[in-house]
Amino acid sequence: MTLLFDQNLSPRLPRVLDGVYPGSAHVRDLGLRDAADAQIWECAKSGQYVLVSKDSDFQARSLLYGHPPKFIWLRVGNCPVKTIEDLLRTQSLLIHTFGLDKENSHLMLP
Repeated sequence: MTLLFDQNLSPRLPRVLDGVYPGSAHVRDLGLRDAADAQIWECAKSGQYVLVSKDSDFQARSLLYGHPPKFIWLRVGNCPVKTIEDLLRTQSLLIHTFGLDKENSHLMLP
């Protein structure tokens, strides 16, 4: 499963989580640093990424349009990158299972 990390998350996450989510990217890596939500959504959809963000706008879009792409909403507030890294590592089984789920379009963590 490959993740696409939104602008509000650290661009280091794809590198530090490569062993768990190989091939993941940050929006900056794809030239979408200042892109609108709709552009990021379409990129995730066409690239078969699971979109990861703290932005509730994507949750609303997920409810409206369904998937693809699937969306993981991190409801963690301001925190160190290590906290997000640890969360995504400890929840990897849940996240990978969510990726295979044909019904649900979004997952909220924690």
